[in-house]
Amino acid sequence: MISMALLSFGTLLMLVAAFGVVRMPDVYLRLSVASKASTLGLVFLVVAVPLSLNDLGTLSRVAAVVLFVFLTAPVAAHMIGRAAYVAGVPVWKETIHDDLKGKYHPDTRALASQTESHGSDQESSMHPPESSNASQGAG
Repeated sequence: MISMALLSFGTLLMLVAAFGVVRMPDVYLRLSVASKASTLGLVFLVVAVPLSLNDLGTLSRVAAVVLFVFLTAPVAAHMIGRAAYVAGVPVWKETIHDDLKGKYHPDTRALASQTESHGSDQESSMHPPESSNASQGAG
């Protein structure tokens, strides 16, 4: 009975994830829906199997699968989203706030915080050539 409820709820979450991927307006929201709802749906589906079989060996394998999914899905979603942002995939036109706007160098695609922590050679590359020439002529 419990395994049937878990299978049904997991299938429902997977269906919600599929609808979310189709209905969301940009790649970042689609990625969020796909990673969260489908991960949770997969966990419910996979946990239902050892409950129906009453097997300790299967339960231990399922625990390893659940741990692996919970560790890798958020990291993969973050890396795909970051790659999309750096590649210039536009955000939804009704997005209220973009935390990363202006934080990436247009040529090197490095975050400003990464270039500042690596020393003054790369830090000067974050500024336009006019400002670095003006500071050299003043001194």
